Amino acid sequence: MAITHYRDRNWLSPWRELDQMTSRLNQMLGDRPIGDSESVAWLPPVNIEETRDALLLTAELPGIRPEAVELELENGVLTIRGRKETVREDEDGERRYHVWERRYGSFQRSFTLPRSVSGDDVSATFDSGILHVRMPKAAEAKGRKIEIRRES
Repeated sequence: MAITHYRDRNWLSPWRELDQMTSRLNQMLGDRPIGDSESVAWLPPVNIEETRDALLLTAELPGIRPEAVELELENGVLTIRGRKETVREDEDGERRYHVWERRYGSFQRSFTLPRSVSGDDVSATFDSGILHVRMPKAAEAKGRKIEIRRES
């Protein structure tokens, strides 16, 4: 069963109007972060999953070579940065772009890791435009079952 947002068309609210205007501006501006547009042109989408033994981060980096991506772990903060080069070809004068939605430029994302992650054993692989980062949990953070003995 899908959950849908209730909208009463007969009730006018300035907050709803403001929310709609914000949504339209975000669509028009592409949800860009506030600040220097040259320093952060886009942000790659990321998933972070937790298993019993590790945290698993996957980042979509289509069209980026693995050598253009940098991964750094410092003081419990994991930072992914890189640059996606533009491939726009309009120098010949014969092309006209009607829609240009692909993002290019530098990106940087940082994540504060929980203390349960063992920073020494973090590993990363890059396959088909997907960055996979495995962050194993420290042995004491994995948890264990404690046997309860019966006293006689």
